[in-house]
Amino acid sequence: MNPKKLTIENIQEALRKQKYICDRSLATVVYLSISVGKPVLLEGEAGVGKTEVAKVLAEVMETKLIRLQCYEGLDANTALYEWNYPKQMLRIKLEEVRRGDRGAVETEIFSEEYLVKRPLLEAIQSDGSTPAVLLIDEIDRADMEFEAFLLEVLSDFQITIPEIGTIRAKLRPYVFLTSNRTREIHDALKRRCLYHWIDYPTFEKEYEIVMTKFPQVRERLARQICAFMQQVRQMNFYKRPGVAETLDWAAALITLSRHELNEKTVQETMGCVFKHREDLHHLQEELARHKLDLDAVVKETGAPAA
Repeated sequence: MNPKKLTIENIQEALRKQKYICDRSLATVVYLSISVGKPVLLEGEAGVGKTEVAKVLAEVMETKLIRLQCYEGLDANTALYEWNYPKQMLRIKLEEVRRGDRGAVETEIFSEEYLVKRPLLEAIQSDGSTPAVLLIDEIDRADMEFEAFLLEVLSDFQITIPEIGTIRAKLRPYVFLTSNRTREIHDALKRRCLYHWIDYPTFEKEYEIVMTKFPQVRERLARQICAFMQQVRQMNFYKRPGVAETLDWAAALITLSRHELNEKTVQETMGCVFKHREDLHHLQEELARHKLDLDAVVKETGAPAA
């Protein structure tokens, strides 16, 4: 897709063709990010489709996806570059044997030939006809020191390597940062980004997602699944399930050839939806107390009670 011919509508339609259901507000943020060259910070609960936006956009734009997965202790070297020390040492040893002169080769081994590119440098040096998509995933898991370092990179899209000099991006990558809000992101980083919050989907949107991902699923079952998920998200679970869990559950029910929900089916397959022992136990309690009313879920969808 040609970035110069993009509109909000054809971004929305292109993502839909890749089976990503995108509302207009998100499509608008993506369009503005591409048009004005600003990163996007996507926040929301786990499993609502933040990471998938970058993955699908890379397919739509027919460009490379470069992913930096953040974690506690991530430092600049790991994200930017490292020197290939084994290769450098081998070169030095070879030169010592050949010429007996170690000093002459020391300047040569600090060149791009001996550089191991990490995601940020790879994104800046990307030389394709279309900018790469750079996904900085779960920035809230990284330390604040790394977040501060990232400010400079996202401002100028250039990196200074003391032994080589400054490397500037020929094409600014499309940058997406995601956060599950395990900690608050600093305002200075937010100011450099466009912002969008991805919430849990409405029943209608989630139903459309399920039917798009699994066109073979029976409509009755899809409606029951989505109505059930809407109910449990309003209840007091340790970790409320996201769309990722909805799709896992739908895939499991299709595999098991289930055509509608009942209590037995729910209990057998809840490992697809809840990933904490406490939540599974709480679900059993809710079913026993009829607070999680499966009959009501089934009735809401127009299907007969099992």
